[in-house]
Order: sequence, then structure tokens, then C-alpha cells
Amino acid sequence: MVLFCNCYVTSLFSENPAWYNYTNSRSIHSMAMEGNFLWMGTEGGLVSFDIYYGTEQHFHRANSGLPENNITEVCIDAQGIKWIGTETRGLVKFDGSIWRVYNTTNSGLPGNDIGAISIDPTGNILVGTRGAGMAIFDGTNWTVYNSTNSGMPSDIVYTITVDAEGNYWIGTDAGMALFDGINWLVYNTGNSGIPDNTIQAIAIDNQENILIGTHNGMAIYDGVNWTVYNTSNSGIPDDDIHAISLDIHNNQWIGTSYGLAKFDGIAWSAYNKSNSGLPDNLVTDIELDYQNNPWIGTGNELVVFDGTDWAVFGISNSGLPSNAVKTIAFDSKGTRWIGTEEGLAKFDNTSWTMYNSVNSGLLVNTINVVSTDAQDNVWLGASYYDVFYSGLTKFDGINWTRFDITSSAIPADDVLAIALDAQENTWIGTGTGGLAKFDGTNWIVYNTFNSGLPSDRVEAIAIDSQGNKWIGTYAGLAKFDGTTWEIFTSSNSGLPFNNVSQLSIDSQDNIWVGTNENELNYGGLTRFGQSTWTTYNTTNSGIPSDEISAIALDSFDHVWVGTKGDGMAKFDGVNWVVYNQSNSNLPDDDIRAIAVDSFDDKWIGTLAGGVAVFNENGIPFPGIEEGKKNNGALHLTAYPNPSKGQTTISYTLPQKSLVKIQIFNSQGLFIKEIVNEYQQKGEQRISWTSDNLPAGVYFYRINTGFKSETGKVILIK
Repeated sequence: MVLFCNCYVTSLFSENPAWYNYTNSRSIHSMAMEGNFLWMGTEGGLVSFDIYYGTEQHFHRANSGLPENNITEVCIDAQGIKWIGTETRGLVKFDGSIWRVYNTTNSGLPGNDIGAISIDPTGNILVGTRGAGMAIFDGTNWTVYNSTNSGMPSDIVYTITVDAEGNYWIGTDAGMALFDGINWLVYNTGNSGIPDNTIQAIAIDNQENILIGTHNGMAIYDGVNWTVYNTSNSGIPDDDIHAISLDIHNNQWIGTSYGLAKFDGIAWSAYNKSNSGLPDNLVTDIELDYQNNPWIGTGNELVVFDGTDWAVFGISNSGLPSNAVKTIAFDSKGTRWIGTEEGLAKFDNTSWTMYNSVNSGLLVNTINVVSTDAQDNVWLGASYYDVFYSGLTKFDGINWTRFDITSSAIPADDVLAIALDAQENTWIGTGTGGLAKFDGTNWIVYNTFNSGLPSDRVEAIAIDSQGNKWIGTYAGLAKFDGTTWEIFTSSNSGLPFNNVSQLSIDSQDNIWVGTNENELNYGGLTRFGQSTWTTYNTTNSGIPSDEISAIALDSFDHVWVGTKGDGMAKFDGVNWVVYNQSNSNLPDDDIRAIAVDSFDDKWIGTLAGGVAVFNENGIPFPGIEEGKKNNGALHLTAYPNPSKGQTTISYTLPQKSLVKIQIFNSQGLFIKEIVNEYQQKGEQRISWTSDNLPAGVYFYRINTGFKSETGKVILIK
């Protein structure tokens, strides 16, 4: 089938000052080398990394034309145009200034889940989708091949490679297809030596042998014979092959689910977290640089190997442990505490600190709820992916204290809600044990047997200006004044459903409620104030969904509502404004948390897009500039970078100045001062020898009295 389509969306994006996006880019899906620049598709956006200078540029939903942050594929054509695949929103073309998005609604692209991108010798763009076949795009026309109209064995495409004759080798979940432009030939476990039909990587060596990575080992096909390598007959570390790359000596570099392998045709070398500098055993892609060093994308950071030493690079624009954000809170200093599926992050507007079960007192990593008290203690409830719960945890900045059913009177370990009252009592809602009050010493438990609590499952707690506790349960909304309980249900009030999962209270003590019925039917947003109940849903208002996942109030008492799948809405009491991925820079339409800081910035936690920060009037706090890092007025550079020990730092002084240059490690700790002297106007060069410092990232700060700048040096030992 041939589609003629000239329709596409053109996005001319500069950074939107009203939005910012913090993501975790450690999980790398795809890489492409362009001179000194390594382009990486990650689950947190697109990253361009200068392997010589060690600088990076981040592209995400808030500063580019990317339709989503989860980048599955990156490919670069002969003109330097980047072709970028996304998980759910199609193909992106980026020429360095203009972003163009191709999807199923505006082009001939057959599917929006991109699994592979390649370019043939004539410049055609080959796009494999995961579920809708393959398309060839010549810049104007689209030609689609699938299992119905061609010899494609499956519509799920994982990889495409083009040989010297222009033949396409296509890896699918049902075998490998060879297409010469007219004829199709399919190789599978039934008719060839392929060890498995799930083909995840294809490479071609300098002898035109086809190297095929499968879910069950690697095969080499010379046109006649098949040779299979697996964990039983070779040094390959795992049979699940994700990447194959060849260096200039025709050595094979193979990425697997359990490490990296090098094969020179005779001997195998295997590398994993235990015996090398690999930061993660999942190796997703491999690219060779101009010095024949492999750059390795993993499930947890980027690493380069020069044959002897390993250097790991952090490429995220934040310290988020995960892009799945569940809860956000602020302390009195404005520090952001962000709970994710993989740990807790602290962000003080300058630096990030990550806490997890390995480096802190956290027992498990999934942070379901976080709150802070007047002394800036952090209180949180955590679990192991919502299966095993660890009780209530308190962190005072130094010490971690955990309260569970074995060490305290907390009624259950499944903590779902936390609120602090004016007397600094901590109120804890649990999933199976009811409500608890903790004053730092004593516990009082309220449940369905000893109080008016309508259910022992407490999902939300809010406290009004009079000190009344409003408690959202599985069986209705409870108001508790310390003595008397008042219960509101769908039978005796305006609540649409009894399962109250979200609560927030405005400055007028109006109660804003999100409800559902067994998580099957959803009640929209309900307001209760002055004895009046008003429900806003998709049939009577501009709210985009009835499934409410977050509620927050700004300083104007505007209500900000998060939904599961339909974005976010603002309600000023009269008008609704909806924000989603289609009409804004929101990175994900599945909202899991909203918190409003003292600047009225909305901090929005999403299921897969990290944290978005939004302010209609622009984000006022510092440190949110994005894009390529420049050298400023001093034209600061360091070379070579990465360096093996001897680095030249160069800069230009506009006038005679007292110059100080200091070296810091990646944690910001002072190492040494290498310059402290007056220098003349003009270009200056200083040589720095790293002595016995270990490999890693270091910062050099130059202070001239009139200007201070910082650069980064990467040491490879």
C-alpha cells in the first residue's frame, strides 16, 4: 500500500518559560553517534552528549517539540537530521531547529509505537512499528508493509538493518525477513538455524555476515551456514541479546540482559556489574567512537570502556530515582521531597539527593505518601511496589526512624495517607488498620470497632482551619473534631460514591473530594461547603475526566485537578482550563500528584513523565535553564575531555584580574586550588595534572573577581 501524504505537524519550539520538566534519563533505549556527539533516546527524553567536552543537552516535553519523553529509537541521516521514535506518539524529525511530528493522524505512519528506525542508501527512512508493520518514507510518500499486504512475518518490528546492496533485514517477533525491494524471504526457527523467532538486533560485519541477536542466543549467517552462540557453548553472558555492534577490527560487541560481551572470532570477554565498571547488567545499545571505544547504553546510565578503564556518566537533568512519581511535598525551606516508584528525591533548587533502600534507612523504595512537619522532619509511607508495606518512616535529615506493627502501636504497615495538625500530631491513614494519631510518644488508634470511622481503609486525610480532621475512607467521608464523628456517604449526602480517595481544603474551608466506586466508576470532583454539595463531572463541566488522581489549591483558591490519563485541569470557580500532552508541555497525561509551592508553581508528578513544573506567569525560581551549556564570557574550555590525567584549561580574560581556579569532585567537595594569581588580559592556558584522583566527573571553578564560571572534566584512568 502506498500513501501520498504531505500533511504533518511542524513545531517551532523554544523553551516555554511557563513549563519545566525534570526527568530520569538513566535508562537508555537507543543511541546514535554523530562525530563527537552521542545522541541518546531515554525514558526521560532525548540527550545529546559531547564525548570530547563531557557536556550534555537535554530535550524534553518542556523545551522541545518532542511529543513525549519516552524515546525508543534515534537514527541520524546523511544530512545530520535526527529521526526519533517514541513509545506512543509517533516519529519525530529534528533538523537542529525545527521539530516535525509524524503520527497516524497526520501522515502515512501506520502505528505510533516505534520499534526501529534505519536509513537506506537512497536516503529513505525505514520505520518499524511495534504492532502495525513497517513504513518507508521518502520525504513525501509513505509505503506501508505489514503481515497482510506483504511477506512480513509479523507486524511487530524490533530492528531494521540495511546491507551494502540495499537489502532490508527486518527483525520481528516471528522471525527475520529479508526484503530486496520486490521479494520477501523469511527466516525462522522452522526453516533456518535461527535459535529464536524474537529478533532484537541485527548487524552486518565486513565480510557481509549477518549477526542476529535473539531472545535465545546469537546467530551468524554467512548466506549458507548458521552458527549459533549461547550461554551453553560460548562465553556470551546471557541468551537475551539486545544489541550488536562491530568495531574497526571486526570485533563483536554484544549487549545482553546480563552484561556485555566482546568476541574477536576466537576468544570471548564478558563484563558485568560484578567484574567491571558496568553500572547495570542490562545493555541496551552500543556505539563506537572515533577512537574505537565502545559507549554502552544500559538500564542505569551511560558508560565508556577504553579497553582498560570504565567511566560512567550521569545524563539526567535531575536526581529523580524514577519517572514514576507518586507524591510531592515541600518543607518550610522550600525543599521539594518527591516520592517515586524507585525511591525518594530531595531537591533544594540547586542540588538533588536520592534516597533508597541501599543508601538510607528506607526499607523499601516505592514511596506512596510523603509529608513534612514544622521542624522539617519528613514523614512517609513506603512499600515494595504496593505489595509489601514498611509502616511509617520519619527522617530528620540525619536519622531514619521506622514505626511498624512490630516496633510500635501503629495499627497496620500499609500507610496510605499522612497529615500533620497544628499541634504537630501526625495522623496516619492505613489500608487495613484504620486511622492512627501519633504525638511522638503515644499512639491512639481509631477503627470501625472503637470509633465512628466508617471503614478501616483510609486513603486521604485533610485538616481544616478549625482543626477538624476530614478522613477519606472506602465507605464514605468522615469528619472528626476530636470528640464527635460525622459521616457522609452517597446515601445521606451529595457524595457521588463512597470510596473517597482524594481530599483538599481551600482557604474558605470548602472540602474538595475525589471519589470512586471500587475503582470502576468514578465520581468526578465534588465540593462541599456551607452545607452544599456540588459535583463537577464530564457531563456538566469542563473537567476532562471523572477519574480524579490529585487535587491541590493555589494561593488564589484555584483548584488544580489531576486525572489518570486525561491530563490536568484548573478550575477558578467558573471556568475550566485543561492541560494535556496535545495542547501543552505536560509530559504525561497520567497525573499522580500535584503540589503548589510558595511561588504558585505547580509541581506535577506523572506516571511516566517525571515531574513537570508549571506557572502561567513563568517559573520564578532559579536554576531551570535548559539546552546546550555554553562557555559564557570567559570562553571556558578543557581539553582533552575525557582526560587520562593531564588537562589544559583555557579561558579568556577581558581585563587583568586576580584569578582563582579550584577543583571539586562530583559531590561538590573541594579537592585543590590550582591557580591563585593575577593574570593579564587575553587568552590563558593552565595545565592541571589529576595526580592520583580516581576516574569520574570533576568540576573546575574559575573566579575572576568580576565573573565566576564552572566547567566539567571527566577523568578516565
